[in-house]
Amino acid sequence: QVQLVESGGGLVQAGGSLKLSCAASGRTFSSYCMGWFRQAPGKERDFVAAINWSGGRTNYADSVKGRFTISRDDAKNTVYLQMNSLKPEDTAVYYCAADQANWRTPSTRSYAYDYWGQGTQVTVSS
Repeated sequence: QVQLVESGGGLVQAGGSLKLSCAASGRTFSSYCMGWFRQAPGKERDFVAAINWSGGRTNYADSVKGRFTISRDDAKNTVYLQMNSLKPEDTAVYYCAADQANWRTPSTRSYAYDYWGQGTQVTVSS
C-alpha cells in the first residue's frame, strides 16, 4: 500500500511560480513511476507530467512543456512539480499518482496509476 500526500498549492498571480510536493509512504517508492494530473471544475482529469524510477525519463503534456518540471528525490520519498510562468488556465486541483506496475516508461494515462493523493488546489489569477 502506498499513501501519497500533496502540498504546495495556493493562489498565485499569472506569471508566477509554485512548487508542488508529493510525499509517499512505502519502501518501494524508488521503483515506481510517478505522475501529476490535474482537474479543473467541470472537466476531466488531465495528465500533466510523469517521471520514471530513475528520473531519467519524463513525459509532459504539451500545455506545460517548457514551463513545468517534474523531479524526484528517492531519499525523501518525494516527487516534485516545479511550475513556472503560470497561466489562469493552469488553475485546477493537482493530484499526485504512483504506478507500481511500471518502473521504466512513465505513462500519460490515468488508468495506469494505482495510488492517488487527495489533491492540492492551485489557483492562478489574471
